[in-house]
Amino acid sequence: MRGDPTGKLRADQLRNASTPSMIELRDLQKSFQGKLALHGLSLRVPRGEIFGLLGHNGAGKSTTLGIMLGQVHPDEGEALIDGISVQKQRAQALSRTGAIFEAPRFYDYLSGWRNLEIFTSYSERVPAPKMAEVVDIVGLTDRIEDKVGVYSQGMRQRLGLAQALLPANELVLLDEPTNGLDPEGIHEMRLLIQRLNRERGITVLFCSHLLAEVEQLCDRVAILNQGRKVFDGRWSDLRGEKSRVRFEVDDWGKASALLATVPHITVGGGAGFVSLGENVEVADLVARLVQGGVRINAVEPQRRSLEEIYLSITHDSATVS
Repeated sequence: MRGDPTGKLRADQLRNASTPSMIELRDLQKSFQGKLALHGLSLRVPRGEIFGLLGHNGAGKSTTLGIMLGQVHPDEGEALIDGISVQKQRAQALSRTGAIFEAPRFYDYLSGWRNLEIFTSYSERVPAPKMAEVVDIVGLTDRIEDKVGVYSQGMRQRLGLAQALLPANELVLLDEPTNGLDPEGIHEMRLLIQRLNRERGITVLFCSHLLAEVEQLCDRVAILNQGRKVFDGRWSDLRGEKSRVRFEVDDWGKASALLATVPHITVGGGAGFVSLGENVEVADLVARLVQGGVRINAVEPQRRSLEEIYLSITHDSATVS
């Protein structure tokens, strides 16, 4: 995890430590045909959060979910849900856990309602009023008696979410739930997940390779790359790097020589660019240049996008491994 000179990350960790864990992964390791898919993954998700698990295809997200659902057995380590080991007491650990794992599959020749009746009967029969309530929450009341074969992809995803919420689940694991949806469908799914978290306190683990979706839904995120956790924290922690400024001057050679004498800054990354350390004021740098006889035409603050930071982190971790 990257440095935190402000201490803000440590304060967040203390607050999170006081919140009961809904998910706790302990040193998970898994290999397939001799190739490691997870390298000692440890992770904690407090109850009541929408937590993002971010990584490109092959990063280890699906393997992690498979272990949490008891469908994949780890070579080493343990997954706990609400303090109960999935590996030792699977039925009890998953008794209040729902999931959209890979693409939701239904009986196309049956109605949405009948599909829900069948799937919930495998775990716990749900009274019709309770099922109707969940169908209404996901916005399928008007189409729930239609055969699933005529459903759009968005309606299938909503039906999958309804199944994941029944009978009375407190944790929902979502694996790429916006796959195949158009922009409107993605927006509606995002609002629905936020509503479930806000109104029902449901903990959500949202797995995706789409940075923008995870950023809009989740305050905290873990980034996986080649089976390793390369970041775990808030988006703001990712942005907590040194700020950068671009100076437009008449003589960059002279300006860079003057700025190189200033403590806690780094000159480089392109002509005119300066990275600022803690407690360094841009006004002081401007004064140094003016006193040194450098004409300044513009000063422009720079901030890398989250996409650039994400690509930098995953590239750096791949280089190290």
